[in-house]
Order: sequence, then C-alpha cells, then structure tokens
Amino acid sequence: MAIVTKSTHRTLVRRGLQWLALAAAATAFIGAAQAAPNYPFGSHRQAYVSGTLSPSVGRASADQSTASFYNSWKQRYLKTACKSGEYRIKADTGDAYVVSEGQGYGMLITVMMAGNDPQAQTYFDGLHRYNRGHPSVNDPDLLAWAQDVNCKNVVGADSATDGDLDIAYALLLADAQWGSAGSINYLSEARKVIAAIRRSNVHPTTKLVNLGDWVDSSSPTYYNSTRSSDWMLGHFRAFGAKLGDSYWTGVLDAHQNLIVKMQSTYAPNTGLLPDFIVNTNTTARPAPAGFLEGDYDGAYSWNAGRVPWRIGIDAAVSGDTRSRTAARKLSQWIRVKAGNNPSNVKAGYKLDGSVIDNYNEVFFTAPFAVAATVDPDAQAWLDKLWTYMATGAPGDYYGDSVKLLSMLAVSNNWIKP
Repeated sequence: MAIVTKSTHRTLVRRGLQWLALAAAATAFIGAAQAAPNYPFGSHRQAYVSGTLSPSVGRASADQSTASFYNSWKQRYLKTACKSGEYRIKADTGDAYVVSEGQGYGMLITVMMAGNDPQAQTYFDGLHRYNRGHPSVNDPDLLAWAQDVNCKNVVGADSATDGDLDIAYALLLADAQWGSAGSINYLSEARKVIAAIRRSNVHPTTKLVNLGDWVDSSSPTYYNSTRSSDWMLGHFRAFGAKLGDSYWTGVLDAHQNLIVKMQSTYAPNTGLLPDFIVNTNTTARPAPAGFLEGDYDGAYSWNAGRVPWRIGIDAAVSGDTRSRTAARKLSQWIRVKAGNNPSNVKAGYKLDGSVIDNYNEVFFTAPFAVAATVDPDAQAWLDKLWTYMATGAPGDYYGDSVKLLSMLAVSNNWIKP
C-alpha cells in the first residue's frame, strides 16, 4: 500500500488543479469552436415562396419528427474515420464502406441540423477533413468517390458528380451558417470545389453536368451523357449568385431546357426522367439498357428516384416557374398512379408509368413529398406522405439519407446560401 505524505498530497492536489485548469481550457476551446448558427434548425428563417404547402401537423410537430429521425440516422450512419477529428458516412455498399455521395449527404444534413445538434459543426468539419484527405486522382479539389472500412480508396479514385455538387453547396451553407473566420474557411473551400466542378464536371459545350471527372472526350459515349439526379438546380443557382458568375446561369438554363425536352418528348403523361441521358451533344434521349449500371438505365430507377426532391426543393425555394411546372407534373401523376396511398409508390417505373418492381421503398416515396409542396391540390397527399415518412422505421443508408433530406425540405428547414 502506497504511503501519501503531506508533501506528496500537496503535489497531487497541485497537479489535480493543473489538470482541472487544462480540462477547463479544453472545454472552453471546444465551446468556442462551435459557432452559433445563423439559421438554426427549427427557426424557419428562410421562407419558401408563397403558396408552398407544409404538412398539416404544423411546424413544431414536423420539426420534432425530423429531429427524431436525424438522431436515428446519426446513430446508424455517422461514424468516426481512421484519423482523429475525421468523420464519414457509413454507406457499406458492396466494396465501398464510404461513397462521396454519402459524404455530401452528411454535410448537407449536419449543416442544416445546427442549432438542434450542438455537435453539428464538429461533425461537418470532420466530414470535410475526411474529404480533403481523399482527393480524386484526376482533380485534387474533388473527392475520390469510394473508400473501404480502412479508409483506402477502392474501385478507382476518381470523382462522382453528385457528391462533388452536394459538397460544394454544403460548404456554401456552412459559410452562411457559421461564417468562415474559424479553423476552416468554408467560403474559400467552396470556391475551390466549385472551380473544380466547372473544369472537371461540366461539359464545355452543352453545359450539362457529366458523370464524374473520369469522363473525357476520348470516350464520346460517356462524354456526351448525363444523369438526371445530378441536375441540382438550386446548387447551380447558388454557385452563380455566391460567386457572381453568370456561367452558372447558363448551366442552370441548360438543365432546365433538358428537363422540358425529356418530359415532353419521352414522358408526356408522367413527367418521369430516366436515370441516364445520352447523345446530349445532338438529340438527347434516354440511355439504352446496360449503358452504365443495369437494365433500367433509361428508366426512372435508383438514380432518378431523387429527381422529385432535387427539382421540388428548387421550386419551393426559388419559385422558378420552370421548376414548379416540372415538379407539379411529377406530383400530379404519382398522386393518381398511387391512388393517394404512399405505400402504393413502387420501386421504379418505365417512363410511360408502368411498374418496374412491384414493392414499396422509401427511397422512391419520400422525394415525391418535396414535389407535393408545390402542387396546389396536393395537401391531403402531402399529409399522407409526411405521416409515411414520420412513422416509418429506419431502413438502409441510401433510403434513410434521402428520406431525411426530404423531411428537411418538406418541414421548411432547407436553407440556401
């Protein structure tokens, strides 16, 4: 048994006080690092355009359901990475434990949940640090699209456009939310990613986004193609406004024009867009089967299922009549197709509206709630979709992430820079 003398006791007390002082200083530092958000979750400080619908349960209830599902999502998918201070989103799909799309989702979610989650900025910064540690081999300001559980790049180390776009937009949101005077200059980082997207992710002639920075003119089939779920109209709008660059207005218009063409030519009765579009340099059309991912590359499948959310949130936030028209067409069709029952939304459709897989999946159902917010006759449908989302059990990373982003949009918690 050790004997503690008075002298030893004084030394231990002194050291204990020193450790307490250090701990207090560390706590103060951590607290200082968490900037107060300018757009805290639940404040609804950014109004949507007049006439946009909200769930009839009211904002307080919608906020509570969204925050509750966020806590579940965070527990399941937001994980520490291989280096201290880094975070990653667990996708765990095939060979990839992490994908760039998931990193983008994570950054969007955490920046919008600031004010509800006191650690939101810590998570956001950790996701960003992880991204910077995994640059694309083609353009180092973009993110290599997939890593394994040990944080090693897998299946190539090039970028995927959807992840790049969401990351850039989330960095602009972080600047709006917390400012850029802290340890990370969010605005400067956003500018780097946006510049990289312009040089590596946008076709120089058509101004349509490509599939990733691996695409070049040596492969004309892929070079002259695009993916509808990457048509993030609000992102293009924000890039132009924040950088004062009219180039992005041209990008926005190119995608709006293609939406009109694809809906009117190939889906006049449904408004559905295909996963992939080819021949964008001549006469754009849905991709053939087996173009890149599978038999339904030219159908409304596991990529295009995000389109009602992407177009719908731009319609709600910007009021652009082109976005509102496109989103309403989708909403009006699915209301009839599903018989006003969210459980009747199926896992993919051909462009004429015939069912691909006869089962219900939240990934396909939740985005239609965002489109419903700009469909003036859809209040009852929106309420049913909200109940479906708010009471549904967790599923997998992909469906849960898209569901949470859709809930943020429908509950009026989406923000723009």
